[in-house]
Amino acid sequence: MTTLTNQIRLQIAEKSAGSLTFLALLRWAMVIIFLWFGGMKFTAYEAAGIAPFIEHSPIMSWLHALFGVQGASYVIGVIELSTAAALILGAFQPIFSALGAAAQAQYLLLVQVQSIGTIRGYMGVVPSTSPSGYFVAVGQLIDLKTQKLLWHKGVSIRRPGRGEWDQPPDFANLTAAVHRAVDSGIDMLVLDFSWSAK
Repeated sequence: MTTLTNQIRLQIAEKSAGSLTFLALLRWAMVIIFLWFGGMKFTAYEAAGIAPFIEHSPIMSWLHALFGVQGASYVIGVIELSTAAALILGAFQPIFSALGAAAQAQYLLLVQVQSIGTIRGYMGVVPSTSPSGYFVAVGQLIDLKTQKLLWHKGVSIRRPGRGEWDQPPDFANLTAAVHRAVDSGIDMLVLDFSWSAK
């Protein structure tokens, strides 16, 4: 019984010496981040800012249908603030750190938008093509327990403008081309992710 107890003994970084001391700094940095991000989710500005990401997410898009834009932001905020609370309590009682860690996701889905905008071909300094909308992104799924890359997909999409593109002040046709490129890129990432999950 003593061997099993020693194997599952939980330690608190703030009360340890040696190799665990850097974890105390990491804990409080994470507390600040989770408090900041979680608190921001209760503002209309942040709810509107994350709405497109939730709407296009293959994992979280149901939140909008169930709770609405602000309600979905509240749900994410509560999860982030709960994580901060578990980290804070874990500084005093190790079981809370273990519970906080157990409640966290096993997988991390990253979508890195590398480039978005308009592009145009040139021969020297003379334009050779009409501008197009483009979108370049990389999606990755990482198993946080094993640190293995489970899925990786890069997309590079270019969509030409339809009709006259030189339409100041908002350049509606060119803006629509950028939106089509982004939508196509997101659709490709979601489709590839959906197929790899099967």
